[in-house]
Amino acid sequence: QVQLVESGGGRVQTGGSLRLSCQASGLSFSSYAMGWFRQAPGKEREFVAAISWAAGMTFYADSVKGRFTISRDNAKNTVYLQMNSLKPQDTAVYYCAASANSGRLRDTYQYDYWGQGTQVTVSS
Repeated sequence: QVQLVESGGGRVQTGGSLRLSCQASGLSFSSYAMGWFRQAPGKEREFVAAISWAAGMTFYADSVKGRFTISRDNAKNTVYLQMNSLKPQDTAVYYCAASANSGRLRDTYQYDYWGQGTQVTVSS
């Protein structure tokens, strides 16, 4: 059974930082591209960042480029999202996801497995 478990969410003030982690089990982690998405109340789930299976390529939404960094540790079956210079508009539930595909990683339908999400709240 595949499980993706996010952690590291919380409440921070504008300009603060958080590091999200996503622990994967039940899949060959190093064979999957990993992504982070977020969903704010009343809005659709949106792409945040993705990383290829070998960590050779990373992708970011324009809204987080330069502030967020995605990374992975295949030995620990874990993907991370370092979030700096947080803004109130970053407030959302953050989800990690795993994709057996190598392309179009900005699209939710490319992902095979999803975590339950972790709440990030940025106060002004």
